[in-house]
Amino acid sequence: MNEFFNKDIISIRDLTKENLESIYDSTNKIIDMDSSERREIARGKALGYLFFEPSTRTRLSFQSAMALIGGTSFGIADVQSSSIQKGESLADTVKIMSGYTDALVLRHTLDGSSRFAAEISEKPLINAGSGTEEHPTQAIQDLFTIKKELKKIDGLKIGIVGDLKYGRTIYSLLYGLRNYDVNVHLISPESLKIRTDSTYDIKKELSYTESESLDEYIEDIDVLYVTRVQKERFPDEEEYVKVKGSYVIGHDVVKKMKEDSIILHPLPRIDEISTDVDSMQQARYFQQAEYGKFTRAALLSLILNKDEF
Repeated sequence: MNEFFNKDIISIRDLTKENLESIYDSTNKIIDMDSSERREIARGKALGYLFFEPSTRTRLSFQSAMALIGGTSFGIADVQSSSIQKGESLADTVKIMSGYTDALVLRHTLDGSSRFAAEISEKPLINAGSGTEEHPTQAIQDLFTIKKELKKIDGLKIGIVGDLKYGRTIYSLLYGLRNYDVNVHLISPESLKIRTDSTYDIKKELSYTESESLDEYIEDIDVLYVTRVQKERFPDEEEYVKVKGSYVIGHDVVKKMKEDSIILHPLPRIDEISTDVDSMQQARYFQQAEYGKFTRAALLSLILNKDEF
């Protein structure tokens, strides 16, 4: 029996390196499969999505992933048109949806929401973003992209730049990178440094440097992971204005990078990567987004099937 069957995916911290490598192998298998064979994997299965927070790529990639393996998906994409507006609790919504589906995907504004929902749901639940905590399937997608594009993860130098305080994708990525032998450079304004309350465990297994200077590392890194400043999470808009546009990756910056390095971004981007970078060979963020469909299809395939697909 495959170890992911009926498994909740709440935090990437719950996954070992072997677990991650198994997902990558399954993703490559999904990519290489004949389309008619893929559509048999989840035939007759339904995925329910509960998005209490705006999303484009994550929700659509889960829907696309489920369609890719022959299943269906439905749920709440707009809180305004759901019974939540009438005062229905998260617990009741999850209970109802788990009765209609074979697996659930939840995105919510509150920290701890996914773990809470997983305890209530009778079906496996996937965290698609819980408050400022984590976004595990984004990190799986990011790590797969690095391995697919650079053929390895171990031994790489990785620069992570932007909003490291509020960007939940960063925390999942760092938790995932603990499984690999990498050099990590965290680059951000002082006010957007990674939260110390979240780094206690990371420091035990992952060494990293912190700096405000991108120029210090730009010529040497293999992966530049760029994040937007999370305006919606700032308690004070004036603080957001102070750091908005702190780093802009333009043609001039990318020209300093190694030719075989890559640039990633969880998207959406605002102004932190100029559009003139899109055509440069280092740009991989649109491929990264497409890989999200395949990594999520692989994860769903593993969760929904007792045996190897």
